[in-house]
Amino acid sequence: MLSSIVLLPVYFIVLLILLSSIKILREYERAVVFQLGRFQSVRGPGLILIVPFVQQIVRVDLRTVVMEVPAQDVISRDNVSMKVDAILYFRVVDAEKAIIQVENYIGATNMLAQTTLRSVLGQHELDEMLAKRTDLNADVQSTLDVQTESWGIKVISVEIREVQLTENMVRSIAKQAEAERDRRAKVIHANAEFQAAQTLLDAARILASDPAAMQLRYLQTLTEVGGEHNSTIVFPMPIDLIKPFLQIAQKHADGLTAKPNGAPV
Repeated sequence: MLSSIVLLPVYFIVLLILLSSIKILREYERAVVFQLGRFQSVRGPGLILIVPFVQQIVRVDLRTVVMEVPAQDVISRDNVSMKVDAILYFRVVDAEKAIIQVENYIGATNMLAQTTLRSVLGQHELDEMLAKRTDLNADVQSTLDVQTESWGIKVISVEIREVQLTENMVRSIAKQAEAERDRRAKVIHANAEFQAAQTLLDAARILASDPAAMQLRYLQTLTEVGGEHNSTIVFPMPIDLIKPFLQIAQKHADGLTAKPNGAPV
């Protein structure tokens, strides 16, 4: 009985050692095992056994990390100041490098994303940032991915979320947009005037080629004006309109003159 009481602490210590040697890793976890401070292997997922006090493990999460990149002060290539923030998606693909090559891979990736965002966007103009955001996202992502490869990190995507401009720049862009709209309106108006003038010129050429058409158009205009207004309107009579009557009268007069003297009239 006394021996059992004495051995009870020993049993308890052995049980604690056994429990500490058993590790269970989830499907998305890996264990980087160090033996006496030196890297040994990467294990998991599932049940793994380690030697207490000799081996230690560091758990690594392989799931995609979604990180907000704080707003950064960026000066574009055309000297426009703005604040730009983004969303970063990355995951660990090599647990050994993520633990050994960098002290804190999440913090290091965040800081690197901030500096890369400033440097890459600083190479582009404001119009490109506003109109070609997809290309800029791909540019930042590829640059980050190259730099984090040695850390065992794969940058999946970078999404520029918001570009904040100063109030002065917003007003300048609004004025520029208004001027552009005015320019387009004037161009459209000028094109319309040109097309109308061209159409009138074509109509005038057609009417000039046929005097009868001109007379019909004149009469049609008189009919329209007479139907719309009740007042009396005096129009000059075109010579072309009465010219046929004048020719008939002239022929009649010439016929009378050509008759011989004494002929009955």
